[in-house]
Amino acid sequence: MRHNKKRGMKLGTDASHTKAIKKSLIQALFTNDRIKTLDVRAKAVRGEVDKVITWAKRGDLHARRLAMAKVGNAELVREVFDKAAQGMWADRNGGYTRIMKLGPRKGDASEVVILELVTEPVQSKASNKKAKATKVAAAPVKEEETEAPAEETEQTEEAAE
Repeated sequence: MRHNKKRGMKLGTDASHTKAIKKSLIQALFTNDRIKTLDVRAKAVRGEVDKVITWAKRGDLHARRLAMAKVGNAELVREVFDKAAQGMWADRNGGYTRIMKLGPRKGDASEVVILELVTEPVQSKASNKKAKATKVAAAPVKEEETEAPAEETEQTEEAAE
């Protein structure tokens, strides 16, 4: 029984191996900004990556030490904290990762996904509605197109007379 053990996904291994897998995936994600992994592993790491980025946005010494314990690489922690200080995730309140499904793996049909860091700025719902309204306003109206040929025929009749 798992009395008084940490919660979370075990990933089919013992606790020390699970911890090593998560730390390795976090390091790979911060190094490459995108990794290809299994769906279960991506979901297990997603929350921890979000915590590290939230700590980086905070930027104090305690947050840096917590991130160092999670990531395990001082240079990567420094890079993440620098990106956060530059405002890479300043407008985003969570949701720093994206999971895109690729499909089943050929050998054992395990779900393979791409886990990546989100770098695009957040768009509010109001700005999305405004963008849609301008697209609709910019679209040509068909009624105007039908009137234009009628005017041309009237002009050609007057020119003929």
